Amino acid sequence: MVALHVMAKPPPGAAPDWTIPQGFESYTEAEHQTWITLYDRQAAVLPGRACDAFLRGLDALDLHGRGIPDFTLLNEKLEAITGWRVVAVPGLVPDDVFFEHLADRRFPAGNFIRRADELDYIEEPDVFHDVFGHVPMLTDPVFADYMQAYGKGGLRALGLDALQRLARLYWYTVEFGLMGSAAGLRIYGAGIVSSRTESIFALESESPHRVGFDLERVMRTPYRIDDFQQIYFVVPSLEELLLTTTSTDFAPIYQRLAGLPDIAIAALAPDDIVLSHGTQAYALSRAKEHVTG
Repeated sequence: MVALHVMAKPPPGAAPDWTIPQGFESYTEAEHQTWITLYDRQAAVLPGRACDAFLRGLDALDLHGRGIPDFTLLNEKLEAITGWRVVAVPGLVPDDVFFEHLADRRFPAGNFIRRADELDYIEEPDVFHDVFGHVPMLTDPVFADYMQAYGKGGLRALGLDALQRLARLYWYTVEFGLMGSAAGLRIYGAGIVSSRTESIFALESESPHRVGFDLERVMRTPYRIDDFQQIYFVVPSLEELLLTTTSTDFAPIYQRLAGLPDIAIAALAPDDIVLSHGTQAYALSRAKEHVTG
């Protein structure tokens, strides 16, 4: 995900682009079992909740619950489908490095996996979040193009001092996006599909707002990094998401938004297309105000 701030130099053992060997042979049986446990939990909740593109990708890449995938074998399948590759990194990488990888159709994935006692929450994305959550969507040609376009846009945003605005777009689409379908709302965001509890919360809780996607609205909205989201934005389709972002010149938007205040994370705006008006009961019960972006 967009790091916003990490050390400027790669750690020892990493290449200048922050890539490292996956070290597949070094994973322990316990670490493979953690992947299997996480996979089985998600396999039980995602049918009927995850979008078709994600479920197709899961099958196409054979990411079934047999342990942490070997990136070499994974990339043979992924490259043949959309030309993307997964590269191993030690954790969050600098923004320019992250964007350059995406622009070249490479997805940086952490090579470590969470401990067995922290299945439901980790501060830094691990191999399960990055590979199970993100990579199946990269088999979809439209979403694959969106991610590459985002990388190119990120490099431009760095020069326009607009990274915070663009980070919000990533958060509310790539990480926590919902989409409409003939069968109802579906999940495509990696932060949701890789979380058992948020997969249910995002679609079924009465607490969060669910609002139609609008580019400028998204870029004015802070987000939560420490708990369930208070608002989710819903795209009509992946094609519409790609078209909206690739047909828009972001520079004038950045200039315009620089003079406007943020929209409070729990607020609804007058022009919102409100699909469900949340009670915000969960957030109020947690009494937290920590947001970023």
